Amino acid sequence: MEYRKKIAVADADGIRGAAPVSILLPDAGSARSVRMVESSGGRDVPCQLEAIGQGALLTWVAEGIEADATGRYEAVLSDAPASSPEETVRLRTTDERLDVHFDGDLFTSYYFGAQRHRPYFHPLIGPYGDPVTRGFPMIDDVPGESRDHVWHRGLYSAYGDVNGVDNWTEGEGRGHTVHRRFETLMSGPVYARAVALADWTTPDRRRALLGERREMTFYRLPVGRLIDIDLSLTARDEDVLFGDTKEGGLISLRVAGSMEVARGGRMENSLGGVDEGDLWGKRAAWCDYSGPVNGRTVGVAIFDHPLSFRHPTYWHARDYGLITTNPIAVSTFEGGGPSGEHLLPAGESLQVRYRVYVHAGDASEGRVAEQGRLYARPPRVVVE
Repeated sequence: MEYRKKIAVADADGIRGAAPVSILLPDAGSARSVRMVESSGGRDVPCQLEAIGQGALLTWVAEGIEADATGRYEAVLSDAPASSPEETVRLRTTDERLDVHFDGDLFTSYYFGAQRHRPYFHPLIGPYGDPVTRGFPMIDDVPGESRDHVWHRGLYSAYGDVNGVDNWTEGEGRGHTVHRRFETLMSGPVYARAVALADWTTPDRRRALLGERREMTFYRLPVGRLIDIDLSLTARDEDVLFGDTKEGGLISLRVAGSMEVARGGRMENSLGGVDEGDLWGKRAAWCDYSGPVNGRTVGVAIFDHPLSFRHPTYWHARDYGLITTNPIAVSTFEGGGPSGEHLLPAGESLQVRYRVYVHAGDASEGRVAEQGRLYARPPRVVVE
């Protein structure tokens, strides 16, 4: 059986660039394939259908919709399976890493093997084919690259005071984040998704303080790449106290050495602050780090979702190439006053949501503000 849905997308400020959009179709649970066309011109639009309960979630990348205009599409759903499913965003796993490929090219690898102190993404490949994350210490021979802070590994999550355990730095006496298994691995024509389960442990790895559930969704845009990271940390058998320390980032990024501020890079936040003097210890909805890589300007932005714990987060942002979200170090960043330490009772969870946007150009050219707005307030999507 085949049935059609006419779908409209509208946003008061428009979508000048491109962004993923979704709509839940509550009566489409039996559909096994979908084809989507743009109503004006009949252009085929790559889309993805995912069963959600009795319904189905339809997702695609909308682009070029003017302010106060409406983008219109027709989706043709069928109960018959697709003849040859196209998985342009593909996940591949080995014993130590999860590789994410866009159209056959590596975008990033998520390292989780038992020899790692904690999981991390390395590298993040930018829109021109070059890494936008620092190679060290995973790659030891990048010319001119700094060798400080060995624990700054690409893109990662860590915190320096978890019931007194340092799960930020590395070495003897430090805590670990131990990968347990993947709950979900899914590839597709628009996005891929992985759900990883892990434990934040004591230094001997014998006792879990926190259980981690990390949902990671990867989108390929016409120019740019997105990673959505929904992170849930649950206190296991005892209450867990997150101490007030700047040494941590529930999402942390170390950019390529050539992007550092001293080498021509630039940091900018959602309030218009520029570089470490304006950004360090300040609250903002997003922070962007851009700079030159092999002669071209590229950037990485991190967006903090309004539903995240203590949104908008504080930022531990350094001119030497580091940005992290840290909603806990309140008195540290404010220079005194009430502590931001947070007691998480046994069995309860702390939840944060972030979007990582790898883009061409600086924050302006990459339309970072628009991406942040669309992440915080997605466009209106309806069935007409």
